[in-house]
Amino acid sequence: MQDLHRQLIEGRADVPRVGSVVELESIPRYTVLDADGSAVAPVVPYLRGLILDDNRPLTAKSYAYDLLRWYRLLWFLGVPWDRATEAEASALVGWLRVAPNPQRRRRNPNAPLPGSVNPRTGKPYLKAGYAPSTINHCLTVVSSFYAYHRHYGRGPLVNPVPESRAQRRALAHRAPDSEVPQFRRARLRQRVRRTDPRSIPDSM
Repeated sequence: MQDLHRQLIEGRADVPRVGSVVELESIPRYTVLDADGSAVAPVVPYLRGLILDDNRPLTAKSYAYDLLRWYRLLWFLGVPWDRATEAEASALVGWLRVAPNPQRRRRNPNAPLPGSVNPRTGKPYLKAGYAPSTINHCLTVVSSFYAYHRHYGRGPLVNPVPESRAQRRALAHRAPDSEVPQFRRARLRQRVRRTDPRSIPDSM
């Protein structure tokens, strides 16, 4: 088991692309299917709760894809969803840091290379892998998924995704119009580089 975790983190193994996200005609509008085409039972009430909390259907779709990544990892490792630990969350981050993003594949040989910069706009094209913000979003979804089920007495007692106690203390009782205080990132959270606003050339 530990060897599989290490292989993922070191980029010596890849998670099979099994399962899928499908659109439904009823709430929650989207759900995750396993390799046999059956709905992943714990995902359905969680996504339904998102819609009932007045989130947009596209939010449920985005969360469904993040949970599909998580379940693909668990299926590969042979870990039941309610037995997941921080070790699996670490393997998820390690895998996403080195795995190529299928959405970055270029079929047109003349297409700009991933990570290159558009000479006209100065906007960089997305890199071949998963962006730090994508990894952080996936961790947020997985953490929310387990917090939801823990509320109803399901799943592990400890959330697999570590939280930042410093962030929780810093944001507690903060006035909405006050500055956001500085705090350390939680373990596994990626550093997102802040960039200056892009300028638009006069010719455009």
